Amino acid sequence: MSLLKRYLVAVTAVVTVAVTAAGAVVLPASAAEPAALPTALPTAAVALGDSFISGEGGGDYSAVTDVNGVSQGFPGWSAANDNAYFCHRSPNASLFRATLPGIQDRFNLACSGGQPHDITSPSANRDKGRMVAAQLDQLRGVARTHDIDLVLVGLGSNNSSFTFGDAASVCANRFIADAWTGWWEFWAGDPPQEPCTIGDLATDAEVAAATTETTNALRALLTTVDQVDADGQHRVVFQDYTNPLPQDYAQRYHEEDGRADDRDKFRALGAERYAAGCPAHRASLAAGHLFSQALGRIVQSAHSTLSAEFPAADLVYLNVQGAFNGARLCERDGSPGNALATPIRLMDGPSGTFVTDLAGKDKIAIQRIAGTCVDYFQTCQESWHPNAGGYGVLGQCLSGAATTGSRQVSCVRQGDGSVSVG
Repeated sequence: MSLLKRYLVAVTAVVTVAVTAAGAVVLPASAAEPAALPTALPTAAVALGDSFISGEGGGDYSAVTDVNGVSQGFPGWSAANDNAYFCHRSPNASLFRATLPGIQDRFNLACSGGQPHDITSPSANRDKGRMVAAQLDQLRGVARTHDIDLVLVGLGSNNSSFTFGDAASVCANRFIADAWTGWWEFWAGDPPQEPCTIGDLATDAEVAAATTETTNALRALLTTVDQVDADGQHRVVFQDYTNPLPQDYAQRYHEEDGRADDRDKFRALGAERYAAGCPAHRASLAAGHLFSQALGRIVQSAHSTLSAEFPAADLVYLNVQGAFNGARLCERDGSPGNALATPIRLMDGPSGTFVTDLAGKDKIAIQRIAGTCVDYFQTCQESWHPNAGGYGVLGQCLSGAATTGSRQVSCVRQGDGSVSVG
């Protein structure tokens, strides 16, 4: 029921009249003048979910209110990674780049690293969570002051079985170890050096478990939005994921100094790919795309299941797996400057200065630099996420999903750089 209808029902129930013996109608004093209509709540679009929604990699991150109600600005590079600030909510996120007719205000409640658990429970309650309230509690806060008309949610890449960050580090670390370490050498416990496979990233059983977790969390989201939305009219967009790496690298990144990555020890090539933002074996690229497709199936399955359970709901599945076509890292010469994703970037200690070139560094230096990411995850967590330009494209994707008449749409970047949604 709309706010206006609710008001009229209330007026009808409260206003009474008196009739004199002569038949004259006497209005109560309170009804002598017309009552003012209540002010309609401003409309809002709200984003929930994980890093691809929060704006990780987009920069210019905003302060985030923690579970104790304290606003957390940048706490320093050596701070604990559970600080709410490291949710990395960016004003460059797709929610703020989209054209959304009729929307007056926008609220980014997503958190980098967000899991299905974090939708219904405080992220701080789980291992490696951040000090923020449950995203549904944050949503209820918005609903007290706004009429929620659009919800953008991205969920599934992180769960109790696997996370995007772990998958990325598996492929990158194996490549770096292979590039700098001979098979006869021992470094950091002789780490694996072969290309990653889809089984290394997510098994079928893990994807099935993640699908159940994600669907349950999104079911709770839909139930809550139905309960708190002022007029009961809202669209929920389920966005999936795009891969930061291409199906294959541009020719210039295939080998360096006469060495490809299918032989032992190729430091020049390792340094070149790191500088370009894509330190991974060519043979790992196929596994990475299988992983991205699996994430898409998680979201699509949740959308299908919940569309059947909530037949009156306005639910749209937004497939963005083709949104970065032609502009992924190392897909063309000139990477990372011409890519829509952030490069892998590390620091040598929590200094705030990124190492952009590994040329000339020995394996001990590489081990130390890689260790910084482990000890201070915030120093590398932007890696392989959309950059500000990438979120601009995802904003175009959201613009199409917000107005489409279809229940499922794909957002695809064309060869000329234009973006189509349909």
